Amino acid sequence: MWGKDGRPPARKLDASPVRLIRSASVTQLARPSSPYRALFAAPGSRTFSAAGFLGRLPLSMMGISIVTMVSQLTGRYGLAGALSATVALSSAAISPQISRLVDRHGQRRVIQPAMLVTVLAVAGLVTAARLDAPEVLLFAGAVGAGAMPSVGAMVRARWAHLLRSEPRLLHSAFSFESIVDECCFIVGPILAIGLSTGVFPEAGPLLAACFLLLGVTWLSTQRATEPPPHPPRAHGGGSALRTPGLQVLVGAFAFTGAIFGSIDVVTVAFSQEAGHKAVSSLLLAVYALGSVLAGAVFGMLRPAGPPARRWLWGVCAMAVSMIPLQLVGNLPSLAVALFLAGMTIAPTMVTTMALVEQLVPRAKLTEGMTWTSTGLAVGVALGSSAAGWAVDTFGAGRAYAVPAVAGAVAALVAFLGYRRLNSRPVPRREGTVSDGRANDEQPSGDMA
Repeated sequence: MWGKDGRPPARKLDASPVRLIRSASVTQLARPSSPYRALFAAPGSRTFSAAGFLGRLPLSMMGISIVTMVSQLTGRYGLAGALSATVALSSAAISPQISRLVDRHGQRRVIQPAMLVTVLAVAGLVTAARLDAPEVLLFAGAVGAGAMPSVGAMVRARWAHLLRSEPRLLHSAFSFESIVDECCFIVGPILAIGLSTGVFPEAGPLLAACFLLLGVTWLSTQRATEPPPHPPRAHGGGSALRTPGLQVLVGAFAFTGAIFGSIDVVTVAFSQEAGHKAVSSLLLAVYALGSVLAGAVFGMLRPAGPPARRWLWGVCAMAVSMIPLQLVGNLPSLAVALFLAGMTIAPTMVTTMALVEQLVPRAKLTEGMTWTSTGLAVGVALGSSAAGWAVDTFGAGRAYAVPAVAGAVAALVAFLGYRRLNSRPVPRREGTVSDGRANDEQPSGDMA
């Protein structure tokens, strides 16, 4: 019963986070409000989300801050780009293994040592760059910087653990995390470039390392919301990448990452050719803003149909959104085209994480989410390189064909792999959900 003041009755302070979230969802049915309010009903949810924001900022800062620092100290853009690519490739190789250890041993025991390795490697890289040390030391530091744990996957795994019986709230949680990702990629590069150019060259990488230290340490202290570890015997060992559906997601995301990497490079070049290079940062912010707004709205909806079908439509929408970029002739029209293209990003990312949660065994969930980020990172590196070549060869306007081709290939991969997302769903264990089904229901046949 409701109290005289119109508020729900007080609940015991020792209630579990999961129980409080369930109670919040029931209350929400009686008093309709934004689903985002119900997300933070559980004790600790606000804290681990804030810690995740700090811990994710380095992902958007590290590469660009290293490029800015090295180019300022040495004047060698080729070396700066090679070091940034080394960090990205090292992260692609190491991060999934770190997440695999997290699934087996727990977040706190794994991400703290990985964070310390990264911080020490960044300190070594900064010192070597300042002292004009041999290049081998610079690359050694770049390889070590790739040991950065995937904080975004850790936070999403916590949401999946807390909301395992609330699929609608989990949809909103993944939408919220997509918004956080985009905010990080708006704020991070601005901080990195601004500090490295306005204070001293090493300020950007050092601040990124400090954010990682604070964010991971803070997240590690949140024990109540940490998912329980799953020893190898719980899932028979092996990598999460052996899941057929996950292979499709990672493959498509590699070309999706190529879209992001190439758009960044070509937009900077297009702005420079137009005589307003500084405007490129605003244009890319508009691109991210479109994703933020779409993600916020998408998180408030209750999408119908299986996630696999929504994901296929999302990837196709991203590919189609590249067409207007081929027609732009000035900066204002480019801003409009980028905003529209950005609106396809967050809904597709949210659906991707829902599919990972559905397809991958819970004992490998963190690793599975990290593999999608790895596919994006590899694609960003390849897309940036291809876009740079296209700009030099054909000019900035025609170079927008690179993200268009990447989007078309991503859609093709999605079409060819669609049945693998439907044919063999992983049986869910007690306390899990799959596309809103009850815990004991088993999907059969083609969910489409």
